[in-house]
Amino acid sequence: MPPMDDTPDVDVRARAGELARCALEVLERRFPHKLDHLILDAGDVLAPVELHPVFDGCFDWHSSVHMHWSLLRLRALVPGLAEADAIARRFDGRFTPALVERELAYVRTPGRASFERPYGWAWLLTLQGELDAQAARRDDASRWAAALRPLSQELARRLAAFLVQGHYPVRAGTHANSAFAMVLARDYALAAGDDGLRRAIDARALDWFGADRAYPAAYEPSGTDFLSGGLCEALLMQRVLGDGFAAWWDGFAPELPPRWQAPAVVSDRLDGQLVHLDGLNLSRAWCLGALAPAAGEALARAARAHWAAAWPHVTGGDFVATHWLVSFALLSLDPGGGGVWPPA
Repeated sequence: MPPMDDTPDVDVRARAGELARCALEVLERRFPHKLDHLILDAGDVLAPVELHPVFDGCFDWHSSVHMHWSLLRLRALVPGLAEADAIARRFDGRFTPALVERELAYVRTPGRASFERPYGWAWLLTLQGELDAQAARRDDASRWAAALRPLSQELARRLAAFLVQGHYPVRAGTHANSAFAMVLARDYALAAGDDGLRRAIDARALDWFGADRAYPAAYEPSGTDFLSGGLCEALLMQRVLGDGFAAWWDGFAPELPPRWQAPAVVSDRLDGQLVHLDGLNLSRAWCLGALAPAAGEALARAARAHWAAAWPHVTGGDFVATHWLVSFALLSLDPGGGGVWPPA
C-alpha cells in the first residue's frame, strides 16, 4: 500500500500522535496475552516473548503485526511526527535477522502449518509491503524490510499453495475470513511482483465468488464480527474484475442493503468480543469507500456514517479495543485501498 503523504489535511493528522502513542503503548504491553500455540511436548511451554521475539506483545501475534504496520503508516502520514524516533527504536530492536529467524523457525516447526492462517499471514504481508514502500526513501525501513523478508516470503508461498489447495471459502466476519486476507495479500503481491500469489488469489476469487448473486446482507452482522463477509468479498471482486465489476455488483447487491447503511451498535466496549463491532464499522467504512466510485454515492454516505460512529472510540478505551483498533482506523482511511476520508 502506498504512503499517505497525499491524503487531505483533516483532523486525523492532528490525532496522529495520539494514535502513535496508543500503538507504541500496547505493543510494549505483554500481558494479558492470548497465545495461539500448539504445545508439542512438556518442554514446549514458554512465554510469548520466547516464542515470538518480534511479535510478542499487544495481546496476540497478529495484532502485534498490524499495530507495527500502523506505526509505519503514521510515520508516512505525518512527516516530522514527534513519535518517529520512538517508532524507529521499536523497529531497530525487533526487526533484526536473528529475531526474525526465530519467528521463521517457529512457523516452520512441523504441526504449525496453520499458525495465524490466513489473517496473520495477510497482515504480515501488508507490513512487508509497507516496509518495502518506505525502503525506497528511508535507509532504516530498508534494513527492517530486508530483515523481515524471509518470513514474508515463506508466508506468501504458503498462502499461494493453500489457495490452490482449498475448495471452499470462509465467509465468517472474523479472523478466518478468506476475502479479507485475499484483498490484503493481493495488494502485497502486486507491489512485490509476486505473480504466483496474485494468480492464485485471482483464480480462487473467481472460483469462490464469481457466481454469487443476491447476497443475504440481512444476515449481517453476527454479534462478534469485525468484518463484513459480503463487503470484503465485493472489495476483492472489484480488485480482481476491474471493468467487469459493475455487472457483478448488479447481481450481487442490486440495491444497497439497509444493514450495510447503518453502523453496528456496540453495547459494551469492555467486552473483547462485543467491541469487535467498532472494528466492523471501520472495516465497513474501508470497503464502502472503496466500492463507492463504482457502486454509487449511497455507499460513500454509508462509509462516512460508519467512520463517524467508530473513530471516537479508537483510543482511550480498554486494552481489549486499543490493542487493535488503530490499525482498522488507518485502514479505513487508506487512499491506496480506496478508503474514505470524511469531510473536515
